[in-house]
Amino acid sequence: MRSGNPALNEKTFLDVGSGQVLVHDDKAMTLNGTVNKTGLLLLLVVLTASYTWSLFDPYNPGAVMPWIWGGAIGGFVVALVTVFKKAWAPFTAPLYAALEGLFVGALSAWFELQFPGIVMQAVMLTFGVLAALLLAYKSGLIKATENFKLGVVAATGGIALLYLVNIGMRLFGLDGFGFIHESGLLGIGFSVFVVIIAALNLVLDFDFIESGVEAGAPKYMEWYGAFGLVVTLIWLYLEILRLLAKLQSRD
Repeated sequence: MRSGNPALNEKTFLDVGSGQVLVHDDKAMTLNGTVNKTGLLLLLVVLTASYTWSLFDPYNPGAVMPWIWGGAIGGFVVALVTVFKKAWAPFTAPLYAALEGLFVGALSAWFELQFPGIVMQAVMLTFGVLAALLLAYKSGLIKATENFKLGVVAATGGIALLYLVNIGMRLFGLDGFGFIHESGLLGIGFSVFVVIIAALNLVLDFDFIESGVEAGAPKYMEWYGAFGLVVTLIWLYLEILRLLAKLQSRD
């Protein structure tokens, strides 16, 4: 099993301790449990995002920068801890959601200042994509075949590498890859591609969580599976936000 989501790799649902199947154990992972925990994490994201949104001052946008950097860096660190210490997910997943909410709320307010109405559009599109892909996956219209997984994983890895190289270049005073941020046809095309890949990662996440339930993964993996889905949803939301900003800046 593979997933483009770095939080859900091929070893995610292995019971490392004993390798025993826990399907009939009441301590095993369930689909309903994962869905409920995903909802709780998204609620945390919304609550903390609302807080930093309320702090945003249109006359002093820079005041929220500490929240943006603190939430982004803190969320990244907690995400790494969660990936390497999956059993800690019941504690680290909510912390990750809270920190990312601080980042997302402040950043969203900054985009909203420049392009009024853009945030609601991005939110609706994000959940619309989630619902459409979940329906397509459950109906069998989209299947996470091995080649499909390999293609999405490769594309996701390429995007991550491109972003990392671009950040490194900018840290050293270089221009980086302009098309990542520009609103020209190349920049918009790149954003469309990234949104598609982020959306397809949801399909892999659905498949992976379903496989974990079938394998009888430990109960704490419900939190880990929810964490992985929230990682993808936040990425998808941010990429949709960037795409909409590029499109509106051309008007």
